[in-house]
Amino acid sequence: MKTLNVDLGDRSYPIYIGEGLLDKGLMNDHIRGKQVMIVSNETVAPLYLEQLKASLDSSLKIDQVILPDGEQFKTLDQVNSIFDGLLTDRHNRSTTLIALGGGVIGDMTGFAAAAYQRGVDFVQVPTTLLSQVDSSVGGKTGVNHPLGKNMIGAFHQPRCVVIDTGVLNSLPERELSAGLAEVIKYGLIYDAEFLSWLEGNMPALMAKQQDALIQAIYRSCEVKAEVVAQDEKESGIRALLNLGHTFGHAIESHQGYGEWLHGEAVAAGTMMAADLSCRLGWISADEYLRIQAIHQQAGLPVQPPEAMSADDFISRMAVDKKVIDGQLRLVLLEQIGRATVTAAFDPALLQQTLTAGARLGQV
Repeated sequence: MKTLNVDLGDRSYPIYIGEGLLDKGLMNDHIRGKQVMIVSNETVAPLYLEQLKASLDSSLKIDQVILPDGEQFKTLDQVNSIFDGLLTDRHNRSTTLIALGGGVIGDMTGFAAAAYQRGVDFVQVPTTLLSQVDSSVGGKTGVNHPLGKNMIGAFHQPRCVVIDTGVLNSLPERELSAGLAEVIKYGLIYDAEFLSWLEGNMPALMAKQQDALIQAIYRSCEVKAEVVAQDEKESGIRALLNLGHTFGHAIESHQGYGEWLHGEAVAAGTMMAADLSCRLGWISADEYLRIQAIHQQAGLPVQPPEAMSADDFISRMAVDKKVIDGQLRLVLLEQIGRATVTAAFDPALLQQTLTAGARLGQV
């Protein structure tokens, strides 16, 4: 087992990473009251709910809420179902919510914990690669709105994160690829050596080899923990973690939540960010092709939906959280391993990036 610490003063917490951790009861030391509400979904609960419950201290009162599975259910209505369960089972302010599932479950459970009786504890037990390397760490919680992804939420840090890499053995290949999009992102924005390691180890990762997965997850969480410790509420450097997300969120909301997996949309969005970075002269055409190749190696899309027009992108991106005073800011690559948040780009070049048929790799 590897352990990382997210350093946030009195709200610091550990991330446990390793195979077979679901049985270890690691979260028991982080549960301060006598009530637990496990939130999971209809896909994950049959696989791991009883295993998780068996690992919890026998003195705890354990209840559960099982939600439908899918990004299309990441809504206020489903969060209200969590509140219904908490109130029906008379959970008090010392309760702990446990999120057992992927990013959708983690985000909604965390948001419910942030709001219930003005804030209660929660624990993250992420079961997808994407949630293990990204959404379970850092305290971002929330739900989607038809006009924009993750526009309703709160910052609320977990008490701990338990990452059992063994659960990835049951993960479909498409979900594994979606998670690798976020892993690749860390190399692109922060650690060029890690990107090189990923290029050499992608076959092992695609084959779900545990040693490779643990190393990739550890380094991804390590980068995110370092960034979050510097900028918890995304007023500066943390925004760099959104490489590809402004374009990607536009894809998700336009296509309908759940049609494209989040990681698939991020991959296509990252390629669009790389496209614009190349047009600006910040990265070379060879570097663009290198970024394209590693996404393809991971089984990810490298172009957005053909049917999306430049106007479709502009209208969706206008409600992105990085728009300030009407000015769109994007995360772009200054070089591989270093990114920046900027509004200083030629709108004509952005238009080229957004126009089907003009994108690099399509001409």
